[in-house]
Amino acid sequence: MSGGLLVAGTTSDAGKSVVTAGICRWLVRRGVKVAPFKAQNMSLNSFVTREGAEIGRAQAMQAQAARVEPSALMNPVLLKPGGDRSSQVVLMGKPVGEMSARGYHGGRQEALLGTVTDCLEQLRSTYDAVICEGAGSPAEINLRRTDIVNMGVARAARFPVLVVGDIDRGGVFASFFGTTALLSAEDQALIAGYLVNKFRGDVSLLEPGLDMLLGLTGRRTYGVLPYAHGLGIDEEDGLRVSMRGTVRESVVAPPHGEDVLRVAVCALPLMSNFTDVDALAAEPGVVVRFVDRAEELADADLVIVPGTRGTVKALAWLRERGLAGALLRRAAEGRPVLGICGGFQVLGESIEDDVESRAGLVEGLGLLPVRVRFGRDKVLERPVGTALGEPVEGYEIHHGVADVRGGEPFLDGCRVGSVWGTHWHGSLESDSFRRAFLGEVARAAGRRFTAAPDTSFEALREEQLDRLGDLIEEHADTDALWRLIEDGAPEGLPFLAPGAPPVPAPARVAPGAAGPERTDVNATEEAP
Repeated sequence: MSGGLLVAGTTSDAGKSVVTAGICRWLVRRGVKVAPFKAQNMSLNSFVTREGAEIGRAQAMQAQAARVEPSALMNPVLLKPGGDRSSQVVLMGKPVGEMSARGYHGGRQEALLGTVTDCLEQLRSTYDAVICEGAGSPAEINLRRTDIVNMGVARAARFPVLVVGDIDRGGVFASFFGTTALLSAEDQALIAGYLVNKFRGDVSLLEPGLDMLLGLTGRRTYGVLPYAHGLGIDEEDGLRVSMRGTVRESVVAPPHGEDVLRVAVCALPLMSNFTDVDALAAEPGVVVRFVDRAEELADADLVIVPGTRGTVKALAWLRERGLAGALLRRAAEGRPVLGICGGFQVLGESIEDDVESRAGLVEGLGLLPVRVRFGRDKVLERPVGTALGEPVEGYEIHHGVADVRGGEPFLDGCRVGSVWGTHWHGSLESDSFRRAFLGEVARAAGRRFTAAPDTSFEALREEQLDRLGDLIEEHADTDALWRLIEDGAPEGLPFLAPGAPPVPAPARVAPGAAGPERTDVNATEEAP
């Protein structure tokens, strides 16, 4: 059986995803066959594997860091929020129903432990090392009994745990100490040490604090990673996206032509797969910003209506904020609009939804000759085709089935004048198609913009993954990390009082017992 490590965090967004990816890239460069793993992920940004399974996009990015093909084994449970209290449960890549948070944590989650451990064991039998990512914080003591992603999976696999803390937020020493002290003695025995993330300044000024932390906890710090700008690695949770200026603002390289292109992305409620615009932000001279007010569309050369887990809710939001009217005026003036997935659906004539919102028949914006009907089966595909004379690849994740009744064909959707619509996510990552599309936008917008002929999104992504590997290799004690992966947590780590009440190790579930065909999550439960 291979070795492994669980990367936990003191908080959400502490840097678990990027640290996991960095460790994967560092290991694969050393010749280690490594796989990422996240037992349970809550995210509106997802990806479709070649087998047609839906997983978190962060795990797909980590698989790329490890230079392996992503699979459902790497993210067996995906939760896609549909509101504050309910989520769609995706099990082994397929949706199995909507469930309230109370229902999920009330016992259904624990029933999935067998599926989780089976997937982890399959990965361990194939790879030299498995680097697991936790979720949120392992010190969520109210949820510990049913935990299958933090200490629950670490206990089941006997993996050591590396706790990541974001020092840029402040309070990192208290967070490290408190996270450890809140755990039971059995869980604390697996907390091997800490990793400081996003440090700015002179590390020598931090070292006395790290020494005191060692004295207080008996656990060492395995590295101090500097603050790295412009990584652009896939986000996990669309619900965390700010509605105003802090949203993934792109750093603009000088334009290849005379003008820049300004892209405004409507920050819809329950926005999903907003990573679709990353390839645009990577183009020299393309400025990408997220907006939520009609006046912010005025100077945009292209407006994108992105995907969403709440299509009817997003349509109402566009109308309430005056954005729907602004989109109608743009289309009448011949100014470019692109709708992707849910954004494509709202641009159509009508939406019949008895699945996602159960709103029935709703009138769309009428910019495209399309009628959408929501089906209970989710479309999960990896289409390949051509558009604007160029090859395109993408992936589809949607319940809405589009009946296209006119217009010019465009990536299984359609185009009418300067308005485009498609269900294909990721199409803008196809370099030659992206350049051709931006050329169309520039002409319609009257801009003297020319896309750079040598921009490769794949190469840029590889460069950024290499930067993550460099951060680990240059700023972490990699020899000590490798010993953790091979040998597990050091013996005799001290217990920090007061600690949480002991949590019994979860019973091992027989292989397959909690698989999709036998688990009781295959039911729709209304949120309270």
